[in-house]
Amino acid sequence: MINALATLLGFQLVGEVLARMLALPVPGPVLGAVLLAAVLFLRPSILEGVSETARGVLRHLSLLFVPAAVGVTEHRDLMAEHGLALLLALVASTVLALVAAGLVFRWVARS
Repeated sequence: MINALATLLGFQLVGEVLARMLALPVPGPVLGAVLLAAVLFLRPSILEGVSETARGVLRHLSLLFVPAAVGVTEHRDLMAEHGLALLLALVASTVLALVAAGLVFRWVARS
């Protein structure tokens, strides 16, 4: 488990370093995840070592949203003042992301 966690965090670190060194507009963890996916594609034997630990991390992913909820309750006055604008931005970005994902899916499905 320690080795698997070190592998996952290592890919995140490599992604972060590459993103900052190359000034990429992609977050480091996303770049690390893409690199991990590429390595898993090239060497599927690594999957056996990290899959159980990755499932454990994903099972407890909801804990990462606790700080956001605390921030929302801590800044109620800002939410009251800008809540409608935030809600509209959230809904609009969700709709745009769904439309973009659908268009990309249709484009890939045609290929």
